[in-house]
Amino acid sequence: MSAQPIKIDDLPIGRFHIKIAALTFGAHLTDGYILGLIGIAFTLISPQMHLDPFWQGLIGSSALIGLFMGSLFFGRISDIVGRQKIFLVSFVLITAASVLQFYAETPMQLFLCRVLIGIGLGGDFSVGHAMLAEFAPRKHRGVLLGSFSVIWTVGYVAATFVGTAMLSLGDDAWRWMLASSAIPAALILIARIGTPESPRWLVNQGRIEEARAIVRKHLGANVVLDEQTTKGHSGGYAILFSPEYRKRTAFNCLFFVCIVMPYYAIYTFLPSILQKMGLAEGFGTELMLNLLLIVGALIGIWCTVKFSRRGFLINSFIILAVSLFVLTMLPGSAAFLMVLVFGLFTLVLSAVSNLVGVFPAESFPTEVRASGIGLATAVSRLGSAISTFLLPMSVAGIGLNPTMAILAGILALGALLSYAWAPETKSLSLSEACRVDVLDEHGVPVAAHS
Repeated sequence: MSAQPIKIDDLPIGRFHIKIAALTFGAHLTDGYILGLIGIAFTLISPQMHLDPFWQGLIGSSALIGLFMGSLFFGRISDIVGRQKIFLVSFVLITAASVLQFYAETPMQLFLCRVLIGIGLGGDFSVGHAMLAEFAPRKHRGVLLGSFSVIWTVGYVAATFVGTAMLSLGDDAWRWMLASSAIPAALILIARIGTPESPRWLVNQGRIEEARAIVRKHLGANVVLDEQTTKGHSGGYAILFSPEYRKRTAFNCLFFVCIVMPYYAIYTFLPSILQKMGLAEGFGTELMLNLLLIVGALIGIWCTVKFSRRGFLINSFIILAVSLFVLTMLPGSAAFLMVLVFGLFTLVLSAVSNLVGVFPAESFPTEVRASGIGLATAVSRLGSAISTFLLPMSVAGIGLNPTMAILAGILALGALLSYAWAPETKSLSLSEACRVDVLDEHGVPVAAHS
């Protein structure tokens, strides 16, 4: 007697799901590592290359500029040619550009190398989120997609320790620091060889038998897909900005940017910010905040499972805006209280960052999923590049506290936008989550009313 067929969305999590998750996590580990190193490397690069605030901001934001470009370009290309090809090409670019950083002699050369790294990372973010969402069962999709933030944070914190240890290597220490990102990138590239194409993308292209063969081989002979082919359907930005999806598109771009603008601006320059706040005695405060980033990311996974996506996002924005504003009002003599509030801010910011991997992947249909993720990622990285570029000049021009107050205002805006537009995609199949007609005007599943 043959086994009963089971939909891909209803599967228990298995070894293959873990493998795909591990392979897609590679981009976030590398991204966190790359961005974590630059803050430490600046302590050596700035005096050697005589960097002024303009070049500090430009190099600090260079990978984010590349992420903007790569997310837009490779996200759309992935919807046309498939996920698997970009899954490999992106890390070829990241590995090569990481090595080239070692040979940079001018600020412009270093800037261009890091832009290339960002282009590769941007493409991989678009494809990786789409690929994992299209394989993941609905019950575990939020955890798997939300775990990106944990892995990013692990890479970021690891870079802090590696970079600090490498400072003893002399004047060329920053070259070894930055080039060391080629090691995890090369390992991830090798591990990805042989990754199958997304069966949902194949179905969308009308390649049904190929999709079924991949599902049988990797997920089981009795597993079936629940999507119909839409080959010939006009895709790309025409769908993303159609009346049906433009609110969903705007929400994913704007909530994302409101989270990452403060995140990247503050933590790229964390050592110098702590110094200006009078909290940089030794390595203690920075170490604590880095550890809280990891703890917060882990708490974020639990919150993604425990609470509604919408409620978790809105309440987190409120806490973040209030805590950062309070931090700007505290006097320098209240060092303990400043550390406490900064710790709360760090914990919540890291936790809610899990949702940037969840919402975009659940919001768009297969034919434009990578394009939608790519667009949201691109807008977020453009915003974070702007905030990272402007932060050194803003601090030099108007001071640290007014700069932090502006970032608090961005978080408050995120709360308002999320309250108005955030959908609730928890517990829905992937095909249901990306359909705006299954949600009411408050973003709640219509089925929840019955």
